Amino acid sequence: MKLEVLTKNDNQKVQNLIIVGIRDLINYKNLEPGDKLPSERMLSEKFEVSRSNVREAIQKLEFYGLLKSRPQSGTFVANIGITALNGMIEDILRLDEPDFKSLVETRILLELKTVKLAALRRTEDDLEQIKDALEAYKAKVVSGEDAVQEDLLFHLAIAKASGNSTMNTFMLIITPEIITNFKKHHVCDAGLAQRGITDHQSIFNAIKNQDPQLAKQKMKEHFRELYTYCYNVQ
Repeated sequence: MKLEVLTKNDNQKVQNLIIVGIRDLINYKNLEPGDKLPSERMLSEKFEVSRSNVREAIQKLEFYGLLKSRPQSGTFVANIGITALNGMIEDILRLDEPDFKSLVETRILLELKTVKLAALRRTEDDLEQIKDALEAYKAKVVSGEDAVQEDLLFHLAIAKASGNSTMNTFMLIITPEIITNFKKHHVCDAGLAQRGITDHQSIFNAIKNQDPQLAKQKMKEHFRELYTYCYNVQ
């Protein structure tokens, strides 16, 4: 009977078991860089887990550059030595779920850079997407509705406008966890949400005027008001 994922912790444990299984398979079969792994179906049957669990584990190893998936071809061992691969997998297995303060700190570091790049590189289409996200946020706040997702979509639009795909990917990775924690901690009260409208408008204006230093300054002010106040993030 295949394992069912019931909780986030369960999912993490199952992923780690699959990752260990893939590592052992690579070592046992003496697979070299470029060699093909068994199919998701075969791995699912071998490890007695669902194919979705296998897919998630493979995607995680892909993210860290240890595997490469090719459409219609399968999944292959990346061009990295076995010793390095084993060491990196050990590091991956030791990774803990980030606490919320760590997520906030990471987001601040990313966004102070992405907002400067967005001001320098944004296209008219990027500007339109940022403006749409800003208007959606305003509408939710004014109507007294939860605007957490709209808030983060505004920031994701800025990350996209930065033209840096890696930074954009990092933002996409941490955003779901931030949304979960925002709702858990009831971020933020009505007063801060209203202040967010002003902050977002100032950030948008700086990006529109292609002023990277002002854009960074307005983003810093935004974080100081919202995050330092709510979470005592220094």
